[in-house]
Amino acid sequence: MGLRVISGNQRGRKLLTVKGLSTRPTADRMRESLFNILSSRVIGSHILDLFAGTGALGIEALSRGATSAVFIDNEKTALSIIERNIEICGLGEQSRVLKWNIAINLKCLKGRMPKFDIVFMDPPYDHGFVQKALTNLYQSNSVTNGSIVVVEHSPEEQVPENFFGFEMTDQRRYGRTCFSFLRVQQIAEKERST
Repeated sequence: MGLRVISGNQRGRKLLTVKGLSTRPTADRMRESLFNILSSRVIGSHILDLFAGTGALGIEALSRGATSAVFIDNEKTALSIIERNIEICGLGEQSRVLKWNIAINLKCLKGRMPKFDIVFMDPPYDHGFVQKALTNLYQSNSVTNGSIVVVEHSPEEQVPENFFGFEMTDQRRYGRTCFSFLRVQQIAEKERST
């Protein structure tokens, strides 16, 4: 499958993909729809790309004016592709790539500043990673009230509308893929209680 940057200063740049079925990149037309929804919110934002795969979502955000992006994945091949795609686009100074098992925790982000404004989460479909990853994200204290979390998932895997610390604000379906948009809330209450 050909993968390219849709818009911004890297528009048209071809990105490498991971061979095989272990990684499922977000198709160009779905990425375009996603970023049309996010619109100008991306400009100047700090991005977290979880289960990053090829890094296409974070790279698209950087191309459209995001300030920085952190890419996290646990697969060695995916991490190598992310690093090469960042290099192809000349985005090394704005990017950081981490190898981490997101399903266990996100302690690698503990106390991270600045906090993330937008989080992309694209876990393997139907493996039960969504709630674990949301819990770990919340516990990492790397997001703040109003941060947006975009979860890409299959229609069969339900994302809770009011999962502790998150409120669903929108959901879109594109064939066999859904995007659920969550807003982070209750961070102030959490910080006061710790």
